[in-house]
Amino acid sequence: MSAKVENNPRKFLILSYNKTIEMKGKIVGCVLMVFFAVNTFAQNERAFVIYTAKGKKVSYKKLQKKAIENQVVFFGEYHDNPIAHWLELELLHDLFESHGAALKMGFEMFEQDQQMLLIDYIDGKISDQQFEDSCRLWPNYETDYKPLLLYAKQNRITSIATNVPRKYASLLFKRGRPALDSLSAQEKSYIAPLDFPVDTTLSQYAPLKEMDQHMDGGHLLEAQALKDATMAYFLAKNFNSGDYFYHINGAYHSNYYQGILWYLNREKPGTTVLTISTVTQENIGKLEKEYVGSADFIICVPESMTRTH
Repeated sequence: MSAKVENNPRKFLILSYNKTIEMKGKIVGCVLMVFFAVNTFAQNERAFVIYTAKGKKVSYKKLQKKAIENQVVFFGEYHDNPIAHWLELELLHDLFESHGAALKMGFEMFEQDQQMLLIDYIDGKISDQQFEDSCRLWPNYETDYKPLLLYAKQNRITSIATNVPRKYASLLFKRGRPALDSLSAQEKSYIAPLDFPVDTTLSQYAPLKEMDQHMDGGHLLEAQALKDATMAYFLAKNFNSGDYFYHINGAYHSNYYQGILWYLNREKPGTTVLTISTVTQENIGKLEKEYVGSADFIICVPESMTRTH
């Protein structure tokens, strides 16, 4: 791939999708689908529909305007959904155009012990190859998150690896919270303070609590809460007066204004926040009842939409 394309996140995103699907023997269908989505940004219902929390159809321009007005924007994605990833990149362009150097980014996809690698990459101190060889990357990094980082690098947007290192969440899941006490001071610096509270009454945590009750010694709820608390902690730690923050995470972590938001409200009360969620439906002409109220804006995508991995 040429350096010219590598430095153009929009072209890179489209070509990466094509390359990925070609390897799977589905290039024709993917090219047509992604081309259709990118060229129907004015809200063609066959590609996606945006709804408000109350289930009213709105334009992308309405979402864009509201996002710019808030201090923190959470984009809750489906990790394999190309429409969500494309809109994440479009919204990043719009937020940076409005806020400039005051904009910061946060990523669930990068863990806090990788922060220095992320800083060095954004600052141009290491190459794409060095970064990719040194980082624990998600399998869909090339198609879905690299375009965001390329744009952040080009514009020197401060980027934060907000997530807890997976091995510590796994340790908590297997052995419970006391197991984290054995970590070194350096290891603990990558995690929210270990006395983080857990509100077991939250509707998003209720299914996890029920699963814990049917598991033999597992601590799924606390492991999830550790991720949410850690992402909120490092977002708040890097959020200063006058900043704007754009956070990319799985929809479950911010749906119904819970998860990361519950912890952020404790860390930074009074911060204005906008949430975006992603859902899929067989018929996207009307938002299904179960999704109403899940976020300020809900991006509804057909279930037949191609996946990135």
